[in-house]
Amino acid sequence: MGQEVESRVFTREDRTRYRSKVRRCLDVFERMLGEARFEEGKPSTGLEIEFNLIDEHGDPALKNAEVLEVIADPDFQTELGQFNLEINVPPRRLSGGGFTGFEEDVRASLNAAEAQASRVGAHLLMVGILPTLSPGHMTASTLSPNPRYALLSEQILAARGEDIVISIDGVDRLQTTTDSIIPEAACTSTQLHLQAGPDEFADYWNAAQAIAGVQLAVGANSPFLLGKELWRETRIALFEQATDTRYEELKAQGVRPRVWFGERWITSIFDLFEENVRYFPALLPITEQEDPVEVLERGDTPALAELRLHNGTIYRWNRPIYDVVHERPHLRVENRVLPAGPTMVDTMANAAFYFGLVHALAASERPVWSQMSFSAAEENFHVAARQGIDAPLYWPGLGTVPANELILRRLLPLAYEGLDACGTVPAERDRLLGVIEQRCLLARNGASWQSECFHKVFDAGAGARFDALRTMVRRYSDHMHSNQPVHSWPR
Repeated sequence: MGQEVESRVFTREDRTRYRSKVRRCLDVFERMLGEARFEEGKPSTGLEIEFNLIDEHGDPALKNAEVLEVIADPDFQTELGQFNLEINVPPRRLSGGGFTGFEEDVRASLNAAEAQASRVGAHLLMVGILPTLSPGHMTASTLSPNPRYALLSEQILAARGEDIVISIDGVDRLQTTTDSIIPEAACTSTQLHLQAGPDEFADYWNAAQAIAGVQLAVGANSPFLLGKELWRETRIALFEQATDTRYEELKAQGVRPRVWFGERWITSIFDLFEENVRYFPALLPITEQEDPVEVLERGDTPALAELRLHNGTIYRWNRPIYDVVHERPHLRVENRVLPAGPTMVDTMANAAFYFGLVHALAASERPVWSQMSFSAAEENFHVAARQGIDAPLYWPGLGTVPANELILRRLLPLAYEGLDACGTVPAERDRLLGVIEQRCLLARNGASWQSECFHKVFDAGAGARFDALRTMVRRYSDHMHSNQPVHSWPR
């Protein structure tokens, strides 16, 4: 939820007015879809990466305001926790060296940012959850000093009426409570944006949902939280729980969570926005002056601010996006499945696999979602979050098979086809998908490397648990800056 808001108290009248305005926006959005007002024929992709800040010991550095000041780059922005930053990478086409362009631009920005951040005793780290976060960091005092974060935390806690409970069973067991949404800040991700026209949006979203479990299996990079080894992609369980507005009785009634995989395949992007309005009450009932009907009828493009703000407080793993750029509206699938890191080459390999596979599946004559239940896709998602690259996943025509076997036998060839259809340079395609292939052949990704490195240090009796985690984080940081793919890292 990136929109700037000011701290305030909401009244009953605010909520009534906002509900009416959101529904008015939804009606206008439906009209726009019917009148073919959206930009098409210019597909582009965007990228957002969230980072953790660490000190020289590998512990969290609560310095994002200082770091942003010395970086002085508008592409970098604050994030929820004082130990977080985010970079927004301008969109580009994938054809003609697009992946290489992304990688080179982001690496140059990160190298420059790292040099500046080190002046104030901080270093950037791409990892799904920073392993050295401790219970002492999980307090409201570590929220970034931006009114929108405090306001969002207040509204989620008010909706719950009680503290947030984090309970995760994995290799170890974690049970804790918090009086703010700061645990959400522990979840740092890579977000991939794919522009799509109204007629093709449903196919792209369905395809993205179908492969969400596969993405997690091959890209997992979040095995530790608060000193505990939990899921291979603990970020999934943590994010689902840290922003849950439901108390236990509402869960028992089947009320839908705000972090949501969804419950069905769709036929239009309208299905998703309509679900948002039907199922979810407002968290931030802030209304703007614009009358979307008036704007549309005079031939201009409405911002639909209330609909967009509401959408930004419902955390789908594949989120629909309505946006306006240069007075032209367009639609995007925002893929929020992947963790950050481990390196830029790993990030771009994950992106290439996702974009290629989604393009191939969306263009298929017999869509995979016509052969697979939605519940099977959701089950794949949570199994992969728990077990990572060792997860057994279901796929039509194969049944339940190991994730690496599914990728090697069936999905990598499709990703090659999809990238070829996008005009990706062959050498670029082969390099990046080769990283995915090696991860599968060796059964190694960021999560497995972290776990193995930690146990090698800790089981040798080299110190306390957090000392071993600090050693692992420092080694991880060194390897990250080498930009060698994680499957090749020494333990």
